Amino acid sequence: MIKRVAIIVIFLTIITATYVFATDYERGISPAVKNDNPPFFQELYRLKIVNQVDGSIEVSSDGGFSWQLLGHVLYPTEKISQGGFAAAKWVDGGQVAATAVNAIHIKTGQLDKDKTIFSILPREMLQSETYSRPYNSPNSSIYTDITAGTEIFGGGQAPYVGNQVFLTRFSQPMVDLPDSYIPKIGDTLIIVVDRPLPLPKEIIFENRFGGHITLTAINGSQRIIGEVLRPVSGVGRFAGGVYASPGRIRANHPGVIDVSCAPRGSVGGFQIVPALHGQEMGYVKLKTQWLVIGPVSSSEHSLEGIGPLFKYFIQPNYTPDALQTADWQEKLLGRYLVQVKFAGNNQWQPMPVFALNRSLPLPAWADTALDKVSHIRILFPVE
Repeated sequence: MIKRVAIIVIFLTIITATYVFATDYERGISPAVKNDNPPFFQELYRLKIVNQVDGSIEVSSDGGFSWQLLGHVLYPTEKISQGGFAAAKWVDGGQVAATAVNAIHIKTGQLDKDKTIFSILPREMLQSETYSRPYNSPNSSIYTDITAGTEIFGGGQAPYVGNQVFLTRFSQPMVDLPDSYIPKIGDTLIIVVDRPLPLPKEIIFENRFGGHITLTAINGSQRIIGEVLRPVSGVGRFAGGVYASPGRIRANHPGVIDVSCAPRGSVGGFQIVPALHGQEMGYVKLKTQWLVIGPVSSSEHSLEGIGPLFKYFIQPNYTPDALQTADWQEKLLGRYLVQVKFAGNNQWQPMPVFALNRSLPLPAWADTALDKVSHIRILFPVE
């Protein structure tokens, strides 16, 4: 095992060093994803959050003409987190910086200048140990009474990374979120949730060193949009995974796609990360729970904050009781699903299920749980 880890560290160090020196924001976006940045959009709905005690949280599917109540604010905020999280620097101010079953983070500073954010959190987070993290601190979070994994937290009304956030005060017309924005009691935040039109059919990762990342469009055409720099072979414990089911997207932000492998109520999963962001996190070099990827060529723009993987296209979206609702067909077709192929088998199969104990050390088998997975695909919602 020690030898295996050493080989991984050496390879990843070499490959990410290449991308550090060969990629920057002056080179321009790869032609393979240029039309995805930005894509054509369609508005799906708008979210309204009133930042005050018992403030309403609502959704509108008709451009703000009418609203449906989803929940309420338990505790508002009047602060921001200066530290944010590392990948927040790859999204513009005034945009959704992360969307997950257990949090929504909103960026306030400008690209590459700072990582200032504030958060909107489900009710379970009130007693969560993750509040020790600066960007999830009670001081910079709007706590809601909405259950994790439902409604705006991956239950059918979640935003996408890059969605624009607007501000309205005293019933005035909504305006862009100011660069220096700090929430005030009574502020009304409007998130316009739009998504690309059309969405891809699927994105497939060849889970091997140098493997292709292939996007298949709804019309069947294909294009290679990136390269696997290091395959994933392990599963780990990632915060919030307890609120997601196997084969579901737990979170998306400019530096991660988080996939669950565990039943709801348990933890277990893996992450897909772009190379530069992966290099910033030392543990990615040492462990096997991350699929590290880069652009088609090392001379091209890195993938942090770039669609279709780390902006605009992917959201947590799964409701376990969808079949019991009147709009069950729409909910089923709107889900994202992650499937795998195993070496020697050409059939796509459901995500293998691995549940890890949250209080015990990571077992040895977790480092090789996905060793036999040869391909991973993200299936997009059906239009």
